[in-house]
Amino acid sequence: MKRFLPLGALAAFLLLFQSLPFTALAHAPASCLPPYGYWQQRVDYQMEINFDVTKHQFKGTQRLVYTNNSPDELTRVFYHLYFNAFQPGSMMDVRSQNLPDADRRVGSRIAALKPEEQGWQHILSLKQDGKDVLYKVEGTILEVQLQHPIKPGESTTLDMKFEAQVPLQIRRSGRDNSEGIAYSMSQWYPKLCEYDYMGWHVDPYVGREFYGVWGDFDVTIHIAEPYILAATGYLVNPEEIGYGYEKEGQAVKRSNTGVLSWHFKAENVHDFAWAADPDYTHTTYVRKDGLVLHFFYQKTDYNEGAWEALPRIMNRAFDYLNAHCGQYPYKQFSFVQAGDGGMEYPMLTLITGERPLRSLVGVSVHELIHNWYYGMLATNESLYAWMDEGFTSYFSDEVMNFLKAEGMLPGMKPEENPHLSDISTYTAYIQSGAAEPLTTHADHFSTNYAYGVGSYVQGALFLHQLKYIIGEPAFERTMLRYFDEWKFKHPTDQDFIRVAEKESDMELDWYWQYWIASTKPLDYSIASVLPSGKKNTRIELKRQKPMPMPMDVIVHLKKGKTLRYTIPLRMMVGEKTEDPKGTRWEVLPDWPWTHPSYSFEIPVKTKKILSIELGPAGRIADINPDDNLWKKGDDSK
Repeated sequence: MKRFLPLGALAAFLLLFQSLPFTALAHAPASCLPPYGYWQQRVDYQMEINFDVTKHQFKGTQRLVYTNNSPDELTRVFYHLYFNAFQPGSMMDVRSQNLPDADRRVGSRIAALKPEEQGWQHILSLKQDGKDVLYKVEGTILEVQLQHPIKPGESTTLDMKFEAQVPLQIRRSGRDNSEGIAYSMSQWYPKLCEYDYMGWHVDPYVGREFYGVWGDFDVTIHIAEPYILAATGYLVNPEEIGYGYEKEGQAVKRSNTGVLSWHFKAENVHDFAWAADPDYTHTTYVRKDGLVLHFFYQKTDYNEGAWEALPRIMNRAFDYLNAHCGQYPYKQFSFVQAGDGGMEYPMLTLITGERPLRSLVGVSVHELIHNWYYGMLATNESLYAWMDEGFTSYFSDEVMNFLKAEGMLPGMKPEENPHLSDISTYTAYIQSGAAEPLTTHADHFSTNYAYGVGSYVQGALFLHQLKYIIGEPAFERTMLRYFDEWKFKHPTDQDFIRVAEKESDMELDWYWQYWIASTKPLDYSIASVLPSGKKNTRIELKRQKPMPMPMDVIVHLKKGKTLRYTIPLRMMVGEKTEDPKGTRWEVLPDWPWTHPSYSFEIPVKTKKILSIELGPAGRIADINPDDNLWKKGDDSK
């Protein structure tokens, strides 16, 4: 993805890069790009599927045009065959049965699948530019030896015929989920693996996280007439199938053959998912900006009220996300009852739908936000799960708090700090001894507990504390700039850190080293508050655990007066001066990370101080917050 250039050449490249629209960059051959600049591969899929609902099987053709924008000559390509994971003895099956805390949705269920309940994908033929190629299947990976190499800047066409059986719903994909939805079709087609600056990413499907190549999809699905489909992309032929996506309601025409052909197109996405059920109710909501929200669900007495209220609430969620995370660029988004809980896909999410309103809104908000950090920013989730799950979790808390403040969730009031529960969860996690660095590959955490708390909670706290470190104005700019600069690419953790450094004018590599690459805890305390001379007070702080952190100190005086100080770390080479609601901070001398204690004096008599807050509470994940508050009488004379 990134290489180093001489400064002059780099500056020239950046000016050229910023002047190009992304679509031009995505389609440009490698020869048109700087030899050591950012690059990414390109795919264009055309697929036609004949689906047999009586056998839960389908046959398909796939034409894939693959453009090699890398500086490397490729002699092999690899595909994911995700359905092969749902067979007894697969890596997913064995891994699940050997984890100390297996996901209850998986457990030993794969091992118990009957032949007609298992998933599989079989390759019937594969050609490169019209000539047969050699290939072999290893579990969930298809390895292809090309007829001729794909040189930098060249494209090749791969034509495939394949067949597949849809497994009984176990994890994400499958048929007949727990709520009776017929088909949850995610990870359903042979999908080309990603090749980037690290080489091929041929991770077998063991449990979690995905990484895909940007491109366009043209997909036609032939399926029995009663089934109603929701999918990534836009329905091309609503009149032909007798089902208007621009209107609410069911199909009004009938085909002569009993089969309908659903034709979808999606541009600039890295995956394609769909769901089907004969009993879907389909409604739409058109936002003021023209975005059409689609809702597919099985109406029951229990969930009808929640699904009817959902469109108006999700409209407000989009308002918040567009303002704080970046403008959603597509013209459609679908909330679809399917799957095994909640799972994100481009332009669409699959969620279980038999929920009360609060739960339905919560899962819908979380999966919607994924379309920013999974869908459009598209980090390699296997390596940086915390950047997707964590960033999504952080903004889930923010959006839910916003919706409460807007009165969208009856009976629920907003919180001053919606991230406090994350801090308590993280503290228990660190103290449990199960913590692992967030640099751990998503499939290689020793426990689901470590993956879950690390990726979701610790990842969310990464942003929560970053806002504390650099100040809220710089944080807001960082999140919008990150989206604007890296949407439709594959940013790494260092790409995000560099955006934050540019917007804050601080060095932040130390934060990554401690919070992401280690499990060293954070613990500061107010050691003493004592008179110094006749008019001053001397305050001593201590770092009790290894992780350094800039410290904010709030001194509360009599008559309601407040003094605010911030102590930067010397290695930050900068400091914040402004924080929420225009709060200004008086900057004190830097604190070197090598020094376990720090003292400073304030021009206030000790007897006039009512209390001192360190942090202040709830803005950093201090594992022992009890010693972060000093009150008059604790140790003053």
